[in-house]
Order: sequence, then structure tokens, then C-alpha cells
Amino acid sequence: MRLENFLALTHANLVNEPCVNNFENTVFEASKVKRGDLFFAYDAQDIELAVFNGAYGIVFDKPTQISDSEIAWIKVLDIDEAVKRLLRFKLIEKEIVAYECNEIILKLALQVITQTSFVVVHGDIRDVFKSLWEIEDRTTILFCPTLNSKDMFTNVKTLSKISIEPIEIMEQTLFETSFIYDNIFYERQLISPFFIPYLAELLHLFKSLKIDFRLRKFTPIEHFEAVFTNKNFEIKDFGTSDKVLIFEQNTSLVYSEITFLHSRASWAKIICVIPSSVKQVEDENVFSYKHEKEILPILKENSFHFALIVGVDKSILSRTIPYHTQLTLF
Repeated sequence: MRLENFLALTHANLVNEPCVNNFENTVFEASKVKRGDLFFAYDAQDIELAVFNGAYGIVFDKPTQISDSEIAWIKVLDIDEAVKRLLRFKLIEKEIVAYECNEIILKLALQVITQTSFVVVHGDIRDVFKSLWEIEDRTTILFCPTLNSKDMFTNVKTLSKISIEPIEIMEQTLFETSFIYDNIFYERQLISPFFIPYLAELLHLFKSLKIDFRLRKFTPIEHFEAVFTNKNFEIKDFGTSDKVLIFEQNTSLVYSEITFLHSRASWAKIICVIPSSVKQVEDENVFSYKHEKEILPILKENSFHFALIVGVDKSILSRTIPYHTQLTLF
């Protein structure tokens, strides 16, 4: 890439008069810099190594000492924004079409094997840049606007909720589903029936765009994640206890998940523990907390079969619950 083009695309400021005017590659790790590369200095401490390795240009957004006047020193207001502008131009050149989806569909898509002309975007802007910079022309991209900026794309479309071919559920529990799709039977997949409508949207996209795909064994996606425990909240093997903690970090899903639980497990005692910042409902089985340390005592003090815990993940179980033990002579 030519220096003048980079400056124009990123609205950057060249702070010196370098001897170079062209770059081979864009690099984010100083240890991977080769002669002729343009280095994005997220950490100023990496600049010295990048220059030593042969960088022809340094992009920075914080006060930086120029150590080699022959290479280009490029000041930007924000490195992430500069990377985004550069990538946006590249994707326009490649005639990329991007489909936006919610976080659940995105995480399900990460577990589906597809052809190289379909890319699921995830990670920070550096990860996204690396995954998209060399993609094929007219590749289809799937992204979640709450996880990655929509500004990277110009041609953005939404998913259709109308299925070409329905998913036929054969057997189900709260956390496992056996289903048939496209005449293939998928037995005891670790995907809750709660997620099947989301999966249907994703598979409809593949079918409508004629994208080859293959479903592999699903694994938990950190939404509606079931953890089986004993009465002391020690984690047990899947399906081996009658006390289940269900973790959901996305607060927008809480009420749809409560409805799902009550409709599929009407026999069970169900409680919900939600942040006090979330809109409350008048229900004796809904408890609120202001700090994470309040969650485990709430669980300890209430009987339940299923506890939907919102706003945190299962790492809270690694914290000790204080139990009072009585000392004896034996």
C-alpha cells in the first residue's frame, strides 16, 4: 500500500518526511514485522522492536519519540478507527456483503463448518482485520453489531426469519435436542430447544445463499449454559443431579428464558437471580442482587430445581461459599 493512500483513507497525519512511500504488509505484532511492513503500535513499548525488524512505517495515537527519521511516522487520533477505515475500503474493493445477526446466531455459526466464501466475524478489530484482509472477492460475512462495529461494512443485510426448510425436533430436554434437518438426523445435540429458532435463521441463510455447510457436534455457547451441581454447589457431570444453575450474561434474554423454563418445566421449582439494574417483576421467585458476592448466598438460602442466574458466568462457582461447621471430638 502506498503511503499517500493510507494517509487519505485513515485521515492520518504524517509527522516527518520519510524516505519510504510504500508498505508491504500491515502488522500488529512487533515480533512478526519484516522489512517493508507498516506496524500499528498499540503498545509504544513495541515500537523499538518493530523498527529493529525493519518496519517502514509506524502508526501511533499516543505521544511517541521518533527514533528513525527515514521511515514513516504516522499519527492517528485512534488506532482502532484507522484500522476500521482501512478495512472498510478493502471490503468495498472486494464487493463484500455482510449479514447482521444477534449474538446467539453468531456463536452458533462459529460451530458450523462452511466453505471459505463464508466468514463469521468475531474478536477485536485486529482479529477481524486479520481474518478479512485477504478474503476472496464477494465473500459473505456474518457479524453481530453488538460485538463488532457495523461501520466496517457498506453493504449490510438482515437475516430472514422465514425458513426454507424447518427443523423437525424429534426429542428434547431443557438442554439437549435431537432433530432432523435436510433429511439428516442429529442425535442428542448439546443445544437447548430454546436455541432452535436461532439455528433455523442461520440455516435458512445458508440455504438461501447456496452456501455449503456441515453441522458438527454442538458445544455450549455461553448462553443459557447449564451447570449441574450438588447441594454444596460443587459442579457435577452433565445430567447427574437435580439442581441446575443456568447462566446467562445477556440481560435482554432473561424474560424469554424464564418463559421458556416455565413452559418446558412446569413441574419444577424455578428461581431467577438478576442484577438490580434490570427491570424487576413482582414474583416471589425472582431475586435481585447489586453485587456478585450476593448471588451465592441467595442460592444457598432458597430451594430450587433450576436457577437462572443473569449477568454473570459460571466462574462465580470457583469462589468459596462460607459454611459453618461444628467441631466435635471425633
